[in-house]
Amino acid sequence: MGTEPLISEAFDRSRITALRHAVAARAEEAGVTGEGLDDFVVAVNELLTNAVRHGGGTGHLALWAQDGAVFCDVTDHGTGLESVTPQRPPPDQPGGWGLWLVRELTDTCAIKTGPGGTAVRISRRTDPKS
Repeated sequence: MGTEPLISEAFDRSRITALRHAVAARAEEAGVTGEGLDDFVVAVNELLTNAVRHGGGTGHLALWAQDGAVFCDVTDHGTGLESVTPQRPPPDQPGGWGLWLVRELTDTCAIKTGPGGTAVRISRRTDPKS
């Protein structure tokens, strides 16, 4: 099965809600369903929000279907992350949950970071019936 591009779009704060809805619709069309779809959309929203808050205010999202899964790349041009292995924050900590949550809600999560920005790739398997 080949790669099927679903979305490729630059974003800023004003596009997060619309882009989240587009991701939900395209991922569902590609076969991600139920709780898996909800989890994937929450993870994407965390990545979009992090890119705007910590990555320079803008980013780029690419979404595609390939080999029985939907993949999403979110990139930014921030200063990079201190750690790419997020640990679960203490329960009383108000922030710092984003990347930990992303890892918990997706099938795969890969992070590349450096002084020129951060790229996060996540995936969620599609429903085998689709």
